[in-house]
Amino acid sequence: MELWIADLEFERQGPIRGLLKAAVANPLANYLPARMLRGLLRFAKSELAAENWKDPGGWRSMVISYEGDCRQIADRILIGGGTMAKALRNRKKLAARVLARLIDQAGDGPVHVLCLGAGPGHVITDALCRSRKDATATLVDLSSDAFEYGRALAERKGLTERMRFVEGDVRDVARMLERPPDVVKMLGICEYLTDSQIVDIAAAVAAVMPAGAPIVFNSLSRAHGNDRFFRRVFGLHMTHRSPEQLQELMGRAGFGDFAALAEPLGVYQVVVGRNKEA
Repeated sequence: MELWIADLEFERQGPIRGLLKAAVANPLANYLPARMLRGLLRFAKSELAAENWKDPGGWRSMVISYEGDCRQIADRILIGGGTMAKALRNRKKLAARVLARLIDQAGDGPVHVLCLGAGPGHVITDALCRSRKDATATLVDLSSDAFEYGRALAERKGLTERMRFVEGDVRDVARMLERPPDVVKMLGICEYLTDSQIVDIAAAVAAVMPAGAPIVFNSLSRAHGNDRFFRRVFGLHMTHRSPEQLQELMGRAGFGDFAALAEPLGVYQVVVGRNKEA
């Protein structure tokens, strides 16, 4: 899998910038009074902060981080220079390439990708555009709030007929599918779930996947250095798990043969596992 991403250009952080963040920027963000920091962000009209206050870690804040087209100076600092925002964009690029290659390897005939907690589908649209196969995707989310944006995104990329949006609980996925998935994408949701929820969701999708079919998910480390800031100021509470911890949970649901690829900032690893149950 390393060869799949050998030509990708990731966002990185130089050693001097890293030292300055660790010694100055991160301690200030993490330990200055939360009320003061929230007030400064309100005064600066930060769109990223406003979206996180409405829906911590929601799809709108993710789109802001992905696109990086910020009108406010505060957001340019948070998104242009923040380790977490850079790592998110790295994860998007890494996961899209991995998914595209898995789609290409999925055998003869049409390929179906199932996306869990999909939001508007930024990663899968990139993957479908980069794949050599005419794959389709079913995007499932508890809320349909992101679907209008997702359909517009699909239309811009010429994927309208290849993407289907479904509102529902991913644990009921068997009732939502028109055909079994050849690839399952579970990116960006494990950090908001309990261990038991991860196992339940993984078991539900394993039951509808062919043996050997891949599932793609991600780990999250504290290498971004701002967990205290995110919790106190944004109200964003994430569970940090290593690839090994997630693999153990996925293993309970019948997955194995894991392989992981890290983005260069060390915040995320994209992990691929295979369904061992048929």
